[in-house]
Amino acid sequence: MAIAPRMPLPNVAPKSLEQFVSDLTIGLSNPGQKELPSKYLYDEIGSALFDVICLLPEYGLSRAGMRLLRRYSGDIVERLPERVMVAELGSGSGQKTRWVLEALARRQRVSYYPIDISRSALYRCEMELSHMELVSIVGFERAYIEGLREVAARRREGEAMLVLFLGSTIGNFDRPAGDQFLRDVRSVLRAGDALLLATDLEKPVSELLAAYDDAAGVTAAFNKNLLARINRELGGDFDLAHFEHVARWDESERRVEMHLRSTTWQCITIREAGYRFCLREGETIWTESSHKYDPQEVTGMGDRTGYRCHGQWLDTEWPLAQSLFFAA
Repeated sequence: MAIAPRMPLPNVAPKSLEQFVSDLTIGLSNPGQKELPSKYLYDEIGSALFDVICLLPEYGLSRAGMRLLRRYSGDIVERLPERVMVAELGSGSGQKTRWVLEALARRQRVSYYPIDISRSALYRCEMELSHMELVSIVGFERAYIEGLREVAARRREGEAMLVLFLGSTIGNFDRPAGDQFLRDVRSVLRAGDALLLATDLEKPVSELLAAYDDAAGVTAAFNKNLLARINRELGGDFDLAHFEHVARWDESERRVEMHLRSTTWQCITIREAGYRFCLREGETIWTESSHKYDPQEVTGMGDRTGYRCHGQWLDTEWPLAQSLFFAA
């Protein structure tokens, strides 16, 4: 797999480190709600903790995605063009992807390009999928659109592209930003290329809050690890004992929010950023949003952003949609 060599390396490259510092200082300087981008939750430790979250009884999203792809990958593949290359945005460990790749490999050799900002996720993806016959894997440690452009440049004549976005990560964007992201993906695609998009659907609020604040405290550890990551990589002095994990439901936006709430008045210094800020007791840092949808809303998203829906499959045990769009 054409990613970084197998040796200990700094988790953040200099360019990424500079972006980390910039995003952090902007988000923590907000005069109102302080926030940090959710993508920074997924360092090596965060990615490992998220894999554990996916196994928790309260968090059914990952199992729902697996069920849908296990049942319907053959149907999905039958609707695709004759020759396709596969790019996956946020591949994670690649477990869900196996079903799609196996269905494709029954009819053709498959070039698969996982794209993830987490190097450890790409390693796990390689371990999960590298022994599949007729599937070649080249990973890209990149931001989504940057990586997608690099993959598109490898397209062979007569080959279409299938983009996988399987983890319901579109829900981390607010709705206008989600539309813009889909337009950005569409700008890389050609007419007739495909996008398989997973979206978490609306369900009882009690179930959602339990999924994002599990009894075992794994999601709390995942959230707090963001502060620990800042300490490790940017010389921060966050005291994790002075923060608590909070999950909230915003009814008007139909989203779950994850926050880190300060349990005392405190000031924090981040040495590599040359930055110091203070938090009041009870003040929060907003770290992630997860918007929920209804199935018709998902097809409307595609219509607005340059796609047409050619199939939608729903899980009823944990409401989730897998929608197959073609670039119009």
